Amino acid sequence: MRRLRNVKIVATLGPASNDYEMIRALFEAGADVFRLNMSHGTHDDIRARHAIIRQVESDTGRPIAILADLQGPKLRVGTFTADSYDLADGDKFRLDLDATPGDATRVQLPHPEIFAALEPGASLLVNDGKIRLVVDECGKDFANCTVTVGGAISNRKGVNVPDVVLPLAALSQKDLKDLEFACELGVDWLALSFVQRAEDVIEAKALARGRAAVLSKIEKPAAVKAYDEILAVSDGIMVARGDLGVELPVYSVPPIQKRLVRKARAAAKPVIVATQMLESMIESPMPTRAEVSDVATAIYEGADAVMLSAESAAGKFPIEAVATMNNVAISVESDPTYRQVIEASRSVSRSTVADGIVSAAREIAESTDIKAIAVFSQSGTTVSLVARERPRVPIIALTPLMNTARRLCLTWGTHCVITEEQDRFKGAVISAVRAARQHGFATETDQIVLTAGVPFNVQGTTNILRVAPCDERLIYKADPE
Repeated sequence: MRRLRNVKIVATLGPASNDYEMIRALFEAGADVFRLNMSHGTHDDIRARHAIIRQVESDTGRPIAILADLQGPKLRVGTFTADSYDLADGDKFRLDLDATPGDATRVQLPHPEIFAALEPGASLLVNDGKIRLVVDECGKDFANCTVTVGGAISNRKGVNVPDVVLPLAALSQKDLKDLEFACELGVDWLALSFVQRAEDVIEAKALARGRAAVLSKIEKPAAVKAYDEILAVSDGIMVARGDLGVELPVYSVPPIQKRLVRKARAAAKPVIVATQMLESMIESPMPTRAEVSDVATAIYEGADAVMLSAESAAGKFPIEAVATMNNVAISVESDPTYRQVIEASRSVSRSTVADGIVSAAREIAESTDIKAIAVFSQSGTTVSLVARERPRVPIIALTPLMNTARRLCLTWGTHCVITEEQDRFKGAVISAVRAARQHGFATETDQIVLTAGVPFNVQGTTNILRVAPCDERLIYKADPE
């Protein structure tokens, strides 16, 4: 089950992808990571999907990553006396804490934290930005606003507040329960919504206690401003373009995406580009040309993964959507321009022994006839460093730890192989060349580059680089003991 591309595909599961046959078909079509959306479905539903993924993993013999996406606090208006009301440009509209059903002049906003943070001139966006309000006057329990972009407003529509950092924790009470449930279940990644500051990520990681890696969703202007600090404490990043495009001018999202992806790559942390990538395939078996170009752009930028949301969770053509992403990735990565773009954007970071070794491994692999770079790793850190280099040859990640192998399924270019623990370097070399041959990366007449650390099975000890023949007889001849 070797992929013919480096970028990874994340597929969201839902009503359209809820049974063994469909989930296995999605994996075989190219899905490397399955996303469980904690906003939809009960814990029993999530548990059942998790069990199916692990069964597919067992049946195919390939590690599969599971990403649990936490909902985050949901800011919504209250209810109205009628089904909906039309707000016109220039109308006055009031938001307050009064639970009385609203009308064309006011409605409840049951979030005192928002009122505490608002100032005159701040913007409020309702129903995914379709309605825009500007605050004229506000207090601890109200905000009098002017409608600058009108539209129909109805019960419990979402509210975005792009201009201020809200005094809200990224983890709601529901999220706290979902986080513990997901960690106990055994997911590999947690996606944290509503991130505004590094402290939000630090809190989530403290609660996860290493049971799952934490990926920060960048979906608010405050997160873009604090990105360097958030990236430093995160295990991975998701560029959640849907909410970014609501809270920021839509034309600002592409350069922000490019900047976020490049910084995550320089930090050797996986980054997913998400939202509306193949949106038309919810209803159509064929994507638009613009959508294909959007997916291709993320791949050219060097993203670790691209993600499907409703396309695979609720769409009519989930398998076709995954297959389309797979084919776009193969096409882009075979384009000579792709290598030029990727290599031009490579950042040089060689402050440690491991940095120097992985850089040398990439240079050796690209300047000689090397078929793959094999990396022995306990935590996956060295594998991530190799992936940051974006080498021209495949990366074989060898680890005795299934949890490490699963998490690395999100990392660019990695083919994860579970191997026995090694205590001697010759044994590691033999294990690496066997994996390279078994998984179709090399033949007996080829060579691979191997990186490892001595002593074995200790994190952070990468200190060896070796070019090894894939003929075991030559290895024994060179290292008879």
